[in-house]
Amino acid sequence: MSITQATNIGLLAGNPELYDGLSWYAVRTRPRFEKKVVGELAQKEVETFLPLHSTMRQWSDRRSLVQVPIFPGYVFVRIPASIANRVSVLRTNGVLNFVGPRNMGIPIGDEEIDSVRSIVDQGAAFEPHPYLTIGERVCIRGGPLDGVSGVLKAVNGDKSLVISVNLIQRSIAMRVEGFRVEAI
Repeated sequence: MSITQATNIGLLAGNPELYDGLSWYAVRTRPRFEKKVVGELAQKEVETFLPLHSTMRQWSDRRSLVQVPIFPGYVFVRIPASIANRVSVLRTNGVLNFVGPRNMGIPIGDEEIDSVRSIVDQGAAFEPHPYLTIGERVCIRGGPLDGVSGVLKAVNGDKSLVISVNLIQRSIAMRVEGFRVEAI
């Protein structure tokens, strides 16, 4: 499930030449303000995308299935790259800044947003996972290899990864299906 709002005229009114060149940007929000930001941007008629997933939450008196953001603290907006549009988004209650150098934001490719949207909309089984980069120190969690650490050298399509174990200065490839891999 996702929260998506459509662009009508809003920020684009009066400037028909700005209809071209719409790009997706990530904006950082205050903690737990994602849905409120989407609501306020909808009033400004800005197209937004907030991917959500269902999770069971426990309170002292009950358990409930709730929709929470896949990427806590972030909302995606699709706007023209003009300063006026950026300022309007930044003046939204709960928005902290655009994600990118000097908080100016970097456009996100439509294919990345479409990929996330497809996974969420199709109801495919998934769960959020920490972002790992090649060259980063990682640690395996769970199973008999719990606590083994190394440097992430590659991630292969067959659910294996290649890590270098510094102690013996050797690399190994192993299947990590069923293991949790975390950045150190």
